[in-house]
Amino acid sequence: MASEDVKPTFFESLAAGGAAGTAVDLLFFPIDTVKTRLQSPQGFLRAGGLNGIYKGIGSVVVGSAPGAALFFSTYETMKKHAPLSESNSFAPLNHMISASVGEVAACLVRVPTEVIKTRTQTMTYGALGKSSFDAAKQVLLNDGWSGFYRGFRITIMRE
Repeated sequence: MASEDVKPTFFESLAAGGAAGTAVDLLFFPIDTVKTRLQSPQGFLRAGGLNGIYKGIGSVVVGSAPGAALFFSTYETMKKHAPLSESNSFAPLNHMISASVGEVAACLVRVPTEVIKTRTQTMTYGALGKSSFDAAKQVLLNDGWSGFYRGFRITIMRE
């Protein structure tokens, strides 16, 4: 069997996706915090400036691996079982459809963690939302469960 014929198992995709997603999210978190604060309606300095550059990382740590794992495992499963998977002439279309379905699945985890992260990074709730857990409680209290999915549709369109 040639090396290009080796396909990852479901669990290998799950583990690789989780590890890769977490590594990338942790590496770029400080840059994301600066970007989020620059875009904040409060302004960069009032949103925290360069202080607490890792504020909100708790939600990323909790959601990154499951979100990335969900993407990769859905993507690999769709690639193998989609109606177009048997035809080489439709391989690019099969990859695009599989990736799109994988992104929608991942957004079920990614969007709530992004909402919590941005609320924490920009200190939206002040002293009531000091940690990711506190910000999650405030989202639930102020907006209900739907508050965790604010921006879900636009995120899917972007992804």
